[in-house]
Amino acid sequence: MDHEPGPGSTTGRHEPEAVLHRRAELGEFLRTRRARLTPEDVGVPRLGRYRRVPGLRREELAQVAGVSVAYYTRLEQGHGRNVSAEVLDAIARALRLTDAEHAHLTHLAKPQRNRRRAPVRSQRVRPALRQLIDTLEGVPAYVVGRRSDILAWNRMAASLFGDWGRIPARERNWARMVFLRPESRDLFVEWDAKAADMVSFLRLEAGRHADDPELAALVGELSVHSDEFRRLWAEHDVKEKGHGVKRLLHPLVGELTLSFETLVLPDDADQYLVTYHAEPGSSSADGLRLLGSWGADAAHLDVPESRPEG
Repeated sequence: MDHEPGPGSTTGRHEPEAVLHRRAELGEFLRTRRARLTPEDVGVPRLGRYRRVPGLRREELAQVAGVSVAYYTRLEQGHGRNVSAEVLDAIARALRLTDAEHAHLTHLAKPQRNRRRAPVRSQRVRPALRQLIDTLEGVPAYVVGRRSDILAWNRMAASLFGDWGRIPARERNWARMVFLRPESRDLFVEWDAKAADMVSFLRLEAGRHADDPELAALVGELSVHSDEFRRLWAEHDVKEKGHGVKRLLHPLVGELTLSFETLVLPDDADQYLVTYHAEPGSSSADGLRLLGSWGADAAHLDVPESRPEG
């Protein structure tokens, strides 16, 4: 099952830097997933009594996955290549990966071959989609694109999150706002959870779009300016969170408990429609109605286009 490459195929002496970086990311991802498991978790006897580091040993993981220790070690050290889907599936099962983690593992180990680099194009939001979010009276809604760029929003979203039209287009990015703008810590009651979700999203983006220079620049910027981002990034956690609950502390209407839904837009590459709503009859619903009655000066209609994709 190992499908092990010959010794000569593991060297990276002539590999592009991007390929070497991706393999290093693969190794770190495997190590962090292995560290969170114990032999008891996977039903194997402990090898040895004392452990220098937490988690499964490579020998234990290889045993559960049904691959040789040497092969798994090469993979984790960034030297393996041409890994079969069968082996990846076995490793994913052994590591108890979630669906999102399994997909991330596959993106790192077997990236889609770039036939030719796609031409640079704007992350344009279709006019009909802009019209749709405008018709959502009383429902905060926005469109988010690659790298967590905020591309379009309605008046209720501006009332809830702030006037995004008044900040430079480059800063209309959830990751930058969460980690670099102090007011986000006041807005999100559970800021730590929001920050972790944001990093998980960027990790998934990095797996899907490893050749995106703007994404790499964003990660570098956040790593330099935010200790919290740097710590979370090093954990290599990935998860897809398409719905959930957020608690916000709005400066005008107080605390709001809102459910959110993230809808994939299949015909619009890497774009998602996000909406928020409150439980009917709740104080949060009253707060949203109050925000809606006040309105907002900001709307997406006069906002310049977002920056182009990488």
